[in-house]
Amino acid sequence: MSVDTSSHIAEEFGSNEWFVKELYEQYKKDKYSVDKSWWPIFEKGFTESHEETPNSSAPREATRKRTDSKEKAPTPQQTSQGHSGHISPSVTELETPKAESKSVASRTVADSHSPSAPELEDKEDTVVKLRGPAKLIAQNMDDSLSIPTATSVRSVPAKALIDNRIVINSHLKRTRGGKVSFTHLVGYAVVKALKEFPSQNVYYDVQDGKPVMVQPGHINFGIAIDIPKKDGTRSLLVPNIKKAETLSFKQFVDAYDALVAKARSGKLTAEDFAGTTASLTNPGGIGTVHSVPRLTRGQGCIIGVGALNYPPEYQGASQETINRLAISKILTLTSTYDHRVIQGAGSGEFLSLVHGYLLGHDDFYDSVFTSLQLPYQPVRWTPDLDTGSQSDVNKTARVIELIDAYRTRGHLMANIDPLVYRQRSHPDLDINSHGLTLWDLEREFPTGGLGNKSLLPLRKILGILRDSYCRTTGIEYMHIADPVQRSWFQQKLEVPHKELDRGEQNHILGRLNAAEAFETFLQTKFVGQKRFSLEGGESTIVFLDEVLNRAADSGIG
Repeated sequence: MSVDTSSHIAEEFGSNEWFVKELYEQYKKDKYSVDKSWWPIFEKGFTESHEETPNSSAPREATRKRTDSKEKAPTPQQTSQGHSGHISPSVTELETPKAESKSVASRTVADSHSPSAPELEDKEDTVVKLRGPAKLIAQNMDDSLSIPTATSVRSVPAKALIDNRIVINSHLKRTRGGKVSFTHLVGYAVVKALKEFPSQNVYYDVQDGKPVMVQPGHINFGIAIDIPKKDGTRSLLVPNIKKAETLSFKQFVDAYDALVAKARSGKLTAEDFAGTTASLTNPGGIGTVHSVPRLTRGQGCIIGVGALNYPPEYQGASQETINRLAISKILTLTSTYDHRVIQGAGSGEFLSLVHGYLLGHDDFYDSVFTSLQLPYQPVRWTPDLDTGSQSDVNKTARVIELIDAYRTRGHLMANIDPLVYRQRSHPDLDINSHGLTLWDLEREFPTGGLGNKSLLPLRKILGILRDSYCRTTGIEYMHIADPVQRSWFQQKLEVPHKELDRGEQNHILGRLNAAEAFETFLQTKFVGQKRFSLEGGESTIVFLDEVLNRAADSGIG
């Protein structure tokens, strides 16, 4: 005889109960097709307590009444008298059988047209009984109605978030690969805010017949993952990142991506779902401005991330107008919380913390850059600067001054030490030191011939300058007195750089490994022999390899 553990499953796994039920059906057919971590749960038995039984009289009673009304037509004796003496229809009269209602409606429509008009086709309603996951999701939604929830909403300007993500992903593309999403950054900001504001990481419970508020020891951060199914439908899984508050940003991203990969491949275990304390959902991925999700038992709040877009009143404006007016895209955040243990003021203060982190307060982006070992400082959130009636002229002069600063001191910010990590910066290379801000990054300025272009957005100007002077090679030439020679260096260096793809990077690594292996061979084969070591000149091998390949492609004999 199996033990009914459905209520335990619902409490332990919340909105993921449908997934557990699917695994149980799979387990009954072939236990080895299910991860062994689920076996102890299913061996205890898993009965579907929500199936209709003879004792569940409420739904069946309503069905019985509807059936009786179809079998027996109402009579005048089944009507009730109103206070004014008029005869009012009884409940049984109102429950007219569907087929009769449809036929009456069809006759009415047909009678209202000319005799030659075609009669409308009479179609029956389609009734689909909810089973399996769909039924369990519906039951979870019914259960969630017992939780008194409220929602706080806050709009966050996303300019700093967007610009810093561009810097991060540009660096990752040039180096080890990978990508950071907006959800990674927002999720980490939410975890950081939950750690700073623990009164949001609570849930309501009843123990010994008395209501209590439970403060979990850690933040098990749930992430909503949309899963496409074989039949074309989609379902939502919410596994969680354990002890998320103890993770650095890189560890958080790795844990997040690992959960998503396991969900896509169907390898999530029971442990991945257990103990969620707060969660993040992202309806903004499909364009939803913001959402008001439902809470499940054992969870105090859900954070929703809405669509990333310009305010509606500016969505018809040109990009030039948006750049000139310093209009930022906004991100709408919602905090849906259990009102029994979390109050509106606390929820609002929590969203204020998240807001501040996404603007860069408390060195939020500095910690992100440090965790990813980016050698540069993040983009700082500052208000736009109005330089007066001649703003274009003034800012153009400041951009030219910034270009000259990179030519003179760019080598001081070059990342030329692969063994020691540190963030490199110099006041003369900071756009804020030149009266420019992140709002100027999308605005176009004269370049003086930089990159063989007369006009470029400041973002591309900075990209060319950093690629030329601040990457892994330091170049210093502005001390040269001859202006012709300085101009030659500028023309050769200040051009858009081609990014190496993964195949080219692997080829270069192979050449370096081969050179190092040959050096080791000579050292062990000819011990004590006088020779010139390759140490420190390995990069020359890569250079010679490229020269020889181009010579061969050009047909040089």
